[in-house]
Amino acid sequence: MSSKRREIVVVGGGLAGTATAIGFAAAGFDTALIAPEAAPDQRSTALIGRSVAFLDEIGVMEELGNAAEALVVMRLIDDTGRLLRAPTVEFNAAEIGLDAFGYNVLNADLHAALQRRAAALDRLEIVEDRAVGLSTTTDHALVELADGGHYAADLVVAADGRGSPMREAAGIGVRRWTYPQSAIVLNFDHAVPHGSVSTEFHTRSGPFTQVPLPGRRSSLVWVEEPRLADLYVDLPADRLARIVEEKLHSILGAVDIEMPIQRFPLSGASVARLTGERLALVGEAGHAFPPIGAQGLNLGLRDCEAIIRVARESRDDPGRPSALRRYEAARRGDVRSRTLGVDLLNRSLLADFLPVQLARSAGLAALEAIPFLRQFAMREGVAPGSGLVGLPRTLRERVGRNRP
Repeated sequence: MSSKRREIVVVGGGLAGTATAIGFAAAGFDTALIAPEAAPDQRSTALIGRSVAFLDEIGVMEELGNAAEALVVMRLIDDTGRLLRAPTVEFNAAEIGLDAFGYNVLNADLHAALQRRAAALDRLEIVEDRAVGLSTTTDHALVELADGGHYAADLVVAADGRGSPMREAAGIGVRRWTYPQSAIVLNFDHAVPHGSVSTEFHTRSGPFTQVPLPGRRSSLVWVEEPRLADLYVDLPADRLARIVEEKLHSILGAVDIEMPIQRFPLSGASVARLTGERLALVGEAGHAFPPIGAQGLNLGLRDCEAIIRVARESRDDPGRPSALRRYEAARRGDVRSRTLGVDLLNRSLLADFLPVQLARSAGLAALEAIPFLRQFAMREGVAPGSGLVGLPRTLRERVGRNRP
């Protein structure tokens, strides 16, 4: 079969891949998005800072409408019951001049908003097929489809997940690891309004994190020992609801669990490099770690933003080696620091070693007691690299800013 030619081919129709394809098409690139129909996803994502600004810039936040809930306060509570306990720390967006750090949204609602935006773009072709092969020449990459067709492109962006066939075809090495934990993910109704506050309880088995949704609803990411996780997900919904309320210390009153409940083992992965010949990795094709600290998709969307920016700067050939080197350099520090940060936080909760507990407690105590450190941490969380220099004006305008 003859091949079709596009400037950009994005492989993978998840949230990061679809956002990348939209971003390229909105920037004027002839783009093909190659992906089979996505499976339903009942989880939620807390979109923070730069992710919100990026999605707003490419027209997706408008499509979301009222489906997203503002994240105004993020609260950390030490619920380990250990001898050395950290004080409760509250991060308030108003302290750094924002109305909200970002917004929590159901992945299904975000996916629908992305699909609506994608359908409105003339330069974006959606190909519902699987990419099964990748080859390159000096002036283009060739993506092979399961149906035997081919797409040639100046640049291929692999957003095809942890098992990325494009990454494997390019021979990019990956290191994987596992944790002795599972994550239970569910949504629930509650009697008491959440007030746009997210609360993360740090327990001995991992974080137990409530994140607000519109109305009197919240999402929950509950990290637990695998044996207990298996028992919890098999409980009747009313019994599980009582356990969730107890673990929340009844801050939201009575709880009503929404089905389905999902459970999956925790693992992580990092790649030897984020680029290959005429290939860039974004999202979980390039990094994966547990659903802790709202980092996963936010890190992936920063990948999307960066590869689009680099391509615009190299408009005549967005897949040339110098452009891909700039992308690698732009993303390496952020990816490594966030991967290490999530790993250390998770392992610190599991550790019974007294010096580790002391270091964690002292760090959180410093954040609670010293406004400068707390504000630095908030700015870094919203926009990496802005801790000392302040939040960019464009981000403030797109995410929201308190005004007199």
